[in-house]
Amino acid sequence: MNQQKIGTKCVQAGYTPGNGEPRQIPIIQSTTFKYDTSEDMGKLFDLEASGYFYTRLQNPTNDYVAAKIAALEGGTAAMLTSSGQAANFFALFNICENGSHIVASSSIYGGTFNLIAVTMAKMGIDVTFVSPDSTEEELNAAFKDNTRAVFGETIANPALTVLDIEKFAKAAHEHGVPLIVDNTFPTPVNCRPIEWGADIVTHSTTKYMDGHGAAVGGVIVDSGKFDWMAHADKFPGLTTPDESYHGIVYAEKFGQEGAFITKCTAQLMRDFGCIQSPQNAFLLNLGLESLHVRMPKHVENGLAVAKFLESQDKVLKVSYPGLESDKYYELAKKYLPNGGCGVVSFELAGGRAAAESFMKKLRLAAIETHVADARTCCLNPATSTHRQLTDEQLEAAGIPAGLIRMSCGLEDKEDLIADIANALA
Repeated sequence: MNQQKIGTKCVQAGYTPGNGEPRQIPIIQSTTFKYDTSEDMGKLFDLEASGYFYTRLQNPTNDYVAAKIAALEGGTAAMLTSSGQAANFFALFNICENGSHIVASSSIYGGTFNLIAVTMAKMGIDVTFVSPDSTEEELNAAFKDNTRAVFGETIANPALTVLDIEKFAKAAHEHGVPLIVDNTFPTPVNCRPIEWGADIVTHSTTKYMDGHGAAVGGVIVDSGKFDWMAHADKFPGLTTPDESYHGIVYAEKFGQEGAFITKCTAQLMRDFGCIQSPQNAFLLNLGLESLHVRMPKHVENGLAVAKFLESQDKVLKVSYPGLESDKYYELAKKYLPNGGCGVVSFELAGGRAAAESFMKKLRLAAIETHVADARTCCLNPATSTHRQLTDEQLEAAGIPAGLIRMSCGLEDKEDLIADIANALA
């Protein structure tokens, strides 16, 4: 199965029906599961047997879809969450606690920036944000004795910086901690961070994986490659007995391939309950089945729009890693040889006021707090998704106040360019 091409995995991975069973992944729309004896159920609560007892923790529909995404990313285990934000929080909080420290790229989605800088800070978890363009020396200087994770986005939302995954992975591993990469924008069709050294991969499945604006969700994928026991003092939650499960040591009982996701499910999903609904998981799987067909079209449209915008006098700057003029073009050729995504960021002369005026004139592209959809949409991050950031933080994240993020959908590129040309005029 691992030798199959990515398109085959999009269609086939995760679920194989038996004789006479449903061809499509079944929706197990049930909160609870019946057992014949208390002993049978007790084995589940002791993590001595696999199975289901309450959908707040696990559900068969979700696990089928999670298994497909794990296969796409080249991981060993995965779990669905209620949103991409929940996925990023769980991935970090699974190995961090009061007194921990995170090194994170400053060029990330505003909601994730706020999650790490504000909400997790209230939990006693510190962070040092570094430029994605940091030298190895600058990156290493950000680490502390209590650093427990490094976090970044393959293609940052909305600055479209490209993370040098190998450089960040090297620094993380030299300090004995995992690299967590949010791979939402390229999807595993265009980049598989685990192949470049990432240890944990997250996604907002709400975006390209679903692809139709139908279902909110997230996913965490474990590479199964990080040796938790080799750094046992840094990760006691994985390497010392969990008294809430009769003293189980996750890294010993489930090994490198299963420890992280098992702990994430048994502890965090148990206590926070950020489960993706089975219905949403079913819709997500429908999107995954065409992901390998849709992504090339998004890339084609994104590049065409970026090239058009680059030729316009009213546009101060265009950010799209597929452009030869882009700062991240060489990194994109390395990590994203088939293209990145359909999202283009550009800055209009006239700043925030010009951006708002331009967007009002669009007819095809809708103003939405959404991205990576079959339908083209756009927004001004400074007044929407990133409005919680100061002007200084916006600049640090590469998001000037007049920036527009346009997510090119699956329409004909000629119609998208005509719509943009009319709005500019």
